[in-house]
Amino acid sequence: MQSRNALSAMLTCLFATTLVGHAAETSAQIPATPPAAPDTAPPAADAGSPKPATAPVRPQAPANLVPAKPAEAGRPGIVRPAAPKTETLEITEKRTSTSERRDSSASKIIITREDIEQYGDSNLGDVMRRLPGVTVGGRPGRGGPPAMRGMGGGFTQILINGERVSPGFSIEQITPEMVERIEILRAPTAETGTRAVAGTINVVLREPLRQRNNDIRLQVQEERGKLSPNVSFSRNDTMGPTGTYNFTLSLNHNDQLTDTATKTLYTDIPSGRVTLAQTGFGQQSENRNGMFLTSRFQWRLGAGEMFSIQPFIVYNKSKSSNDGVLQQQIGLTPAPYATGRSDADSTFSVARAMVMLNKRLSPDLRMELRAGGGQFSSDNKSVLRERSTSGATVLTQTVDSDTKDRSWNVVGKLSYNWLDGKHNLVTGWEYEDVKRTDNNTTLLNGSPLLTDFGNQINVETVRKALYVQNEWDPHPQFSTYLGVRWEGIKTKSKTLTSPVRNSSSVVNPLAFGVWRFAAPSRDQIRVSLTQSYRAPTTQNLVGRPSLNTLFPVPGPNTSVTPDRAGNPALKPELANGIDIAYEDYLEGGGVLSVNVFTRHISDLIRNVVALENVTWATSPRFVSRPQNLGKAVTSGIEFDARFRLPELVKDAPAFNFRVNLSIYDSKVDSVPGPNNRISEQPKITGNLGADYRFRATPYSIGGNINWTPGFETQLVDNQLNKTSTKRNLEMYGLWTINSQAKLRITVANITASDLITSNIVTVGNERQSVTSNGKTSRSIGVRLEVRL
Repeated sequence: MQSRNALSAMLTCLFATTLVGHAAETSAQIPATPPAAPDTAPPAADAGSPKPATAPVRPQAPANLVPAKPAEAGRPGIVRPAAPKTETLEITEKRTSTSERRDSSASKIIITREDIEQYGDSNLGDVMRRLPGVTVGGRPGRGGPPAMRGMGGGFTQILINGERVSPGFSIEQITPEMVERIEILRAPTAETGTRAVAGTINVVLREPLRQRNNDIRLQVQEERGKLSPNVSFSRNDTMGPTGTYNFTLSLNHNDQLTDTATKTLYTDIPSGRVTLAQTGFGQQSENRNGMFLTSRFQWRLGAGEMFSIQPFIVYNKSKSSNDGVLQQQIGLTPAPYATGRSDADSTFSVARAMVMLNKRLSPDLRMELRAGGGQFSSDNKSVLRERSTSGATVLTQTVDSDTKDRSWNVVGKLSYNWLDGKHNLVTGWEYEDVKRTDNNTTLLNGSPLLTDFGNQINVETVRKALYVQNEWDPHPQFSTYLGVRWEGIKTKSKTLTSPVRNSSSVVNPLAFGVWRFAAPSRDQIRVSLTQSYRAPTTQNLVGRPSLNTLFPVPGPNTSVTPDRAGNPALKPELANGIDIAYEDYLEGGGVLSVNVFTRHISDLIRNVVALENVTWATSPRFVSRPQNLGKAVTSGIEFDARFRLPELVKDAPAFNFRVNLSIYDSKVDSVPGPNNRISEQPKITGNLGADYRFRATPYSIGGNINWTPGFETQLVDNQLNKTSTKRNLEMYGLWTINSQAKLRITVANITASDLITSNIVTVGNERQSVTSNGKTSRSIGVRLEVRL
């Protein structure tokens, strides 16, 4: 009886909720004035963000809603006044980053445009290091490739507007003002793709507003006496009654110096005697000009229907020079050179466009069609000259290379709501074709190298995918997500000596569940069981080598200065994962979260150095190639919080805090311990940030410290990498001059701590090590933001 009553109560609650939700969506029959157009043209989120595993909004009846009493209308003696004129009332729930995170079936963190622009960063790579669970490669203050959960080398899926980026494209080429929001997904979904062992970072470019405005950003950044200016212009406007557009153009100039000191030691292990000692120093001067143009044009075709066009263009041109010296203190043979200089010119461009149609086929059935195409190109020319102590030229190497990558893709998706909206069934398909052409000519002292491989390599990659997913709300406090995705990739290339063909396909099942505690609590628990994979990159598969110039061919090299080449026999990595999270949503919009995860990886890919008999040299040479090593496991705990201090401490100053801390551990079975970790994964990383706006003043201040302690990684049984502690302290001050202008001053990398890395290889009874010291410097930026 109790279960029957509970079931009746549940059905009654669901029925009442449906009625209230329907009433909130329906306008009054006699409108006095047309409703005001919303600021953002809906459904803008669909245009750039693939809405992964998002549960429907659960409307709640207002507390003061009292049902009418029809019996009173016919009572004698009661005179009812004439009904007053009614006006249209539209109730629209304001979606925030916190509400989107809470309602999503998959774990998703939204970084808003306000957060992205807060510190006045010059590129998106600098923004990434403050995000929860994200580490950034390279030295402090310089940005680098982002990695979730510390897992570098392609474990993190990077998307722009829901699509994978072209090989060679870097997040650092995007300026923050081009970005609407950043979405972080800690687990793969069927719709966004399962090539996301560590997770997915989706960068959504600017979206149009339904109000006309012009935004101008003028910025200059100083580092070591070098100035790097940036200017951007963004315009939002309407096109008739149903169209909107955004146009954003960013122009930047970057001028910087990079110093690197190296120390090479070869030591006889039994005796401890140093057999080789060298010190080197190099200074690179780079001058780069860049342009980024993105726009979005969209038209509302009806309720829930939209057509959009989204082109973007990137262009970069740079000139760099690197002057170096090499000194040898101990050694049986003279140093290969005393001074060296390299000069390089490079251009990089991306042009791509995407069109998308959202169409409602019936009240419960929606269709989305998306198609895109474009080209990525890179052209590089470099000359390296090395001289002896007498000034005589001992080596001249010229490299002329260009790459063109042409791609197109089509995507289709059907969404069906059934059983009164309790189920949201989505099925879709994807097809992508990428053709890549590499031309490379390398001359060593005037003679061509690698003639066996030819000067041109043509590579084609075809990817197909099918998926289906179902979101189900069996209870107001419980939602589920079940999905499965099949994906197949074929790669083929033609060279003179070894054509490459590699095919792989995987079927990845996915399951998510969210339990929401009963009101008034806003806490919830998430659980996910997923399977993901990482496919070998084209560079990993193609066997054409890249030669080390410190020990040029045709002679031998050393284990710490290997050549690099691909491996056409690589298999994809597969990973089975579990994520469990507890989230506490505060009344003022803050959130506290703890997440634990584990990934069991098979066929782990790692670069292994081995001595080989090669066709490009008369002596055996050490070559670094990617190989499948076997099994590995990684796990960790991630804490992130975002809140106003008064939410936790009554009457406290109104500081806004952003805190995240991640602890990781990993183990590669085929490598001896104790530090047999996943490559590039630190043990700990975290951020502590806060900002404060002074009451009754136009001034705000804030700061953040990013901290990653040093760690060691045993790559294989005879190779060890060491990385020093990374710290980055930054602060900003904001003056809101008026409603249309702001002035922002930022000081980054205040502590200016150098990055020290070591590569240690044991060959027989000899230990060979190379230690690099990457210098960093403090930088100061000033930005004026104007809205017209």
